[in-house]
Amino acid sequence: MLNFLFILYILFLLFVAARIIINTTTPSKGIAYLLLIFIFPIGGIIIYLSVGLNYRKRKLYKKKIDIDKKIFPQIEESRITYSENTLQKHKEELGTFSSIVKLIGRKSIISDNNKVQLLINGEQKFPEIIKDLKAAKHHIHIEYYIYENDKIGKEIADILIAKAKEGVEVRFIYDDFGAKGIRSNIVKELKDAGVKAFPFYKINFIQLANRVNYRNHRKIIVIDGTIGYIGGINISDKYINQSTTPLFWRDTHLKIVGSTVLDLQFTFLTDWNFCANKNITFSHDYFPVKKLNNQQSEHLVQVVGSGPDSDYPNILYSLIQTILLAKKELLITTPYFIPSSSFLNALKIASLSGVDVKLLIPGVSDSTIVNLTSQSFYEEIMEAGVRIFKYNKGFIHAKTMVCDGFVSSVGTANLDNRSFDLNFEINAVIYDRGIAEQLSNQFAVDLENSEEINLEEWKKRPIHIRFIEKVLHLFSAIM
Repeated sequence: MLNFLFILYILFLLFVAARIIINTTTPSKGIAYLLLIFIFPIGGIIIYLSVGLNYRKRKLYKKKIDIDKKIFPQIEESRITYSENTLQKHKEELGTFSSIVKLIGRKSIISDNNKVQLLINGEQKFPEIIKDLKAAKHHIHIEYYIYENDKIGKEIADILIAKAKEGVEVRFIYDDFGAKGIRSNIVKELKDAGVKAFPFYKINFIQLANRVNYRNHRKIIVIDGTIGYIGGINISDKYINQSTTPLFWRDTHLKIVGSTVLDLQFTFLTDWNFCANKNITFSHDYFPVKKLNNQQSEHLVQVVGSGPDSDYPNILYSLIQTILLAKKELLITTPYFIPSSSFLNALKIASLSGVDVKLLIPGVSDSTIVNLTSQSFYEEIMEAGVRIFKYNKGFIHAKTMVCDGFVSSVGTANLDNRSFDLNFEINAVIYDRGIAEQLSNQFAVDLENSEEINLEEWKKRPIHIRFIEKVLHLFSAIM
């Protein structure tokens, strides 16, 4: 009997190994999963079957792709024409960065009638959001990964409830894992008051692991189709630094007024039609093109989204293209740094080509394993000339990049495989020297609260730490 069970186990192990080889498109990820199932046979198989399967082409996401393609055909042609005209108008100003515009332009317009406001930490973000939510006239669309049942969460929920009672359309998408703490309280209160609220993809026991793995990490607010918010700050008290806050949180968010909000709206409504199983179609109430076209603003902006429903990892490609176009300086901030080989090589190429590359990462991390895995990449890029700074004032959660004092990226995507391939993410790319200067100045402020890692000292860290890092490095592609 034992021999029979052992044979069955071996056959199942080989079946799983074959499935990894056939279904995994990235060699490093495939090797990592093979190592996992053979080093930790039972646990490794469970982990792979839980979180390793590629659901990009499964029926679930095919349904969302079909919605994205079919629901809004009325605006597709006008979006493309408008974007092409804007690109031609600013071609000289954009220079070689036009290639980023074209890369992102497969999915997103570039518009020049935007006003972008940089919001640092929850102290700046939440008062601005509260003001705009209270002034909403037609609709409020809100989509968040983390939404907590705390003071700021309740305050915003109360505003949503009040606006719904006034007759404003309020739609709320929450991630069923990241915002699990509000399912039995705030969500119920919102629904009872007439707010339409749905989890992006509801977790249940049978499909728990898959749905935990493929999360909606986006943070989007759209108000009346003209005002949008995007960035790294979730709805939680911990993002508001007060005297009683145990850990200082540094994060960055954007408020955008202008045509770029149409792409935020598009992203929200396709997500909404998917998770709420609705078919909201084109309406000038949601896409007030004429009102936005009459606005006099100055900032060139594009939105880039990616996720399991994307043909390509669009955010990853846009960041790599930006890095490779850099001539002078790259300022990068990320809370999690577990890069793909392509991103890692782009950083090294830029640095070896004479670009001043600075990477700002947390000195205090919220995950020991992630922190040790991130550290396994430091020596390699420092030897290529990349300078790494550890933020020591608290936890830095911002996801930003500034290239040559002109191109800036602010959004939800971390520099890891989870953000580039597994989660639904969204970034804003701004082509403007004024915004780049503001972000560069904030980067300089953050460096004042940071410590640069010295390469020679780094090489002297204890051998047992280096060994753990090397072991975790082997599995970095699946973290």
